[in-house]
Amino acid sequence: MPFSTTALNQGLDALNGGSPSSIIGFASLHSAYSTSGANELTGGSPAYARQAVTWSAASGASKASASVAGAFNVPAGSTVAFVGLWSASSAGTFAGMGPNDAGTPFAFTATLASPGVFTAPGSSFANGNTVVVFPGAGATLPTGVTAGTVYYVVSASGTTFQLSATLGGSGINLSAAGAGIVQAVTPELFGAQGTFTLSSETLSFT
Repeated sequence: MPFSTTALNQGLDALNGGSPSSIIGFASLHSAYSTSGANELTGGSPAYARQAVTWSAASGASKASASVAGAFNVPAGSTVAFVGLWSASSAGTFAGMGPNDAGTPFAFTATLASPGVFTAPGSSFANGNTVVVFPGAGATLPTGVTAGTVYYVVSASGTTFQLSATLGGSGINLSAAGAGIVQAVTPELFGAQGTFTLSSETLSFT
């Protein structure tokens, strides 16, 4: 059954008021996607550390961060591709992660083809854009792409496009049709020690 907006808001608010307390109280940086919190940055001088996050009340089935404690110290040679959420400043309970500089999430369908064609109504991706795909509620990704892997948009036309493993490369062949969520991601490579500022983060049900 579909939940009301009020129920969705209560679910989001429970994430930083349930057990363990404040399960989304700290943000982390990751070089690649995982469902366990792996690939978190380490090291550097000053050393990388998670940053505390406070949140405003959920509204419209979405929850925005009110503030982030400070800038992250990023070690040289690191790539920031995903932002994670945790219950503690170290170890703790992992709540999930999303793409850095995330764009609007769009629902897509993909055909069984070589290469596969993705259709995401409302989107307007351009060739060379970097994106990630996720299965979404009740959906199965097409066979040939993997959740959280960074892909490049090719052969974009309106709301349709193909995905490539390399910039300007060939579209990926799909051996089974599927559907899910596609979202822009901006991996940031730090050639030297630097800082990363997370100005805001938004949680929503998709």
